[in-house]
Amino acid sequence: MAGLYFEQFEVGQRFVHEIRRTVTDMDNMLFSSLTYNPAAIHIDHAYAAGTEFGKPLMNSIFTLGLVIGLSIQDTTFGTTVGNLGMTDTTFPKPVFAGDTIRSETVVKELRPSRSRPGQGIVTFEHIGLNQRDEIVCRTMRAGLMLAKPA
Repeated sequence: MAGLYFEQFEVGQRFVHEIRRTVTDMDNMLFSSLTYNPAAIHIDHAYAAGTEFGKPLMNSIFTLGLVIGLSIQDTTFGTTVGNLGMTDTTFPKPVFAGDTIRSETVVKELRPSRSRPGQGIVTFEHIGLNQRDEIVCRTMRAGLMLAKPA
């Protein structure tokens, strides 16, 4: 399914994305390695066992990317020009290997681009939830979107 064009979004529009993903220890190790993040809380099981969590935490930037990625098919696949930024990103609950993450999106704001005719800016609120419906990630993302072709 292709993403939506700028004019197809409405403020308040809500998407409950169908695709979910169970995260693994390998996801965490690989992502932390690829991004040069050697934090023991992510990659060292012995260290993490001594923390309040008792096991490694999933890298929060991986979680953020996954939550946004799970939204793409329904919202911006093939219609995004680019991401303009993310703000107000929080991680209220930790994510661990074995958790299943899903995503919901709400359109918060729309405005035509002043400098790019035929494009508009959509502000999305992305919410990531685990298998217990606990919020594990929330972020506001501004996307530069294509307008519908004439």
